[in-house]
Amino acid sequence: MHTTGSRPRLVVSTDGRGVVSHAGSRLLADLAEVTGLTHAFSDALRRLRPRGTGHDPGRIAVDLAVMLADGGEAIADLALLRDQPEVFGPVASIPTAWRLLANIDPAALGALRAARATARAIAWLQAGETRGGIPASYAGGHELPGLVLDIDATLVTCHSEKEHAAPTYKHGFGYHPLLCFLDNTGEALAGVLRPGNAAANTAADHISVLDAALAQLPDDHRHGTGILIRADSAGSAKAFLAHIRTLRSRGIHASFSVGWSITEPVRRAIRHLPERVWHPALEQDGSLREGAQVAELTGLVDLPGLPDGTRIIVRRERPHPGAQLSLFDLDEGMRHQVFLTDTPYGQGSLQLLEVRHRAHARVEDRIRCGKITGFGRFPSRHFAINAAWLELSLAAIDLLAWTQALLLGGELATAEPKKLRYRLLHAAARITRGARRLHLQIAATWPWRHELANAFACLAALPRPVT
Repeated sequence: MHTTGSRPRLVVSTDGRGVVSHAGSRLLADLAEVTGLTHAFSDALRRLRPRGTGHDPGRIAVDLAVMLADGGEAIADLALLRDQPEVFGPVASIPTAWRLLANIDPAALGALRAARATARAIAWLQAGETRGGIPASYAGGHELPGLVLDIDATLVTCHSEKEHAAPTYKHGFGYHPLLCFLDNTGEALAGVLRPGNAAANTAADHISVLDAALAQLPDDHRHGTGILIRADSAGSAKAFLAHIRTLRSRGIHASFSVGWSITEPVRRAIRHLPERVWHPALEQDGSLREGAQVAELTGLVDLPGLPDGTRIIVRRERPHPGAQLSLFDLDEGMRHQVFLTDTPYGQGSLQLLEVRHRAHARVEDRIRCGKITGFGRFPSRHFAINAAWLELSLAAIDLLAWTQALLLGGELATAEPKKLRYRLLHAAARITRGARRLHLQIAATWPWRHELANAFACLAALPRPVT
């Protein structure tokens, strides 16, 4: 019988000096400076600074975004940064942060969004100079041209009577925000906080979020690059698709790929499809998807009121255990999903268009990660404060995305926030002084010390914006 060695005995005290935790989060604070986000936030919120004294409101907003990116869940978590001035400098108190959020009115919220767009333009220029540009989105083993925007809504449960919180269609209670993410990088372009009883397929909300997302794109990408807008069937409202088509008159090369309900005319068309028109579906790596086929229904189903050139495509697949099936699916023995696209013939095979649309499911991962980066919990009873909190949460997601796009490589460049926090952001270090400089010494035994040090080196090498 082998005995297990006991752990070394410890004597715990609270008198440590020069030891800091979450040292890697300084990377986010510095990146906000380098991309101009701090300066842009300061300009946006300058009028909220009382008599030009006290903490800079823009700096407070950045500190809140850094705290959310680091994994904080409440305004009180700002104490983590505040109590480590050697690393994060002077940080506002909790009451001061509350007052700032309470003072962000719709005009200030719009200014924050414009500030995020300004910083994004700089970050993308830095990516162009150091990494060859914004990465491409992928589907079916192929690189997709241009930018891909994914729009989707989510439910956020609120257990208190927050302003405008309401019963949801899933019999819960809370908010129903609508969000838009850039699939290329994972950046959170736009979000609108809505009551819990907001309809999922409201065209006006989709148009508002899309326009806000397009405003976040730098001019040369918004007008010089193809933009694909993806959504589930909630984004198939005719007014929304017509709006996407009108963007072309403004020089925006937009197209769509959205889900579509399986109506009785669609069912009849599927039943009349000959077997020879079904083609094997693809996996995201380009290999064949076992038990799945795709076919085109264009011309077999009337699509009145939709933009010219709209195509309708169907995928059928043997259902996996536990799949929710309609009576039609049960009758046919296959699960069917239908979507619309206005991508012209000749610009991708049928299989590629289908697997491209199916990649929209990645937005669910973006939202899941976003919920642990701020918008999974809202701090206030006041709707306006929660709307500001959502905007800072989007800024936090951007900081993480820019960190990966500009400073990291390997698996960390595509890791989810939880892994980034565990390996980099929450690293402990020691603060020392020497030669009139402040040194951040990462533990020599930390497994990811080299990745963190290299990220700081890449940050120091980024070209600085002219201010």
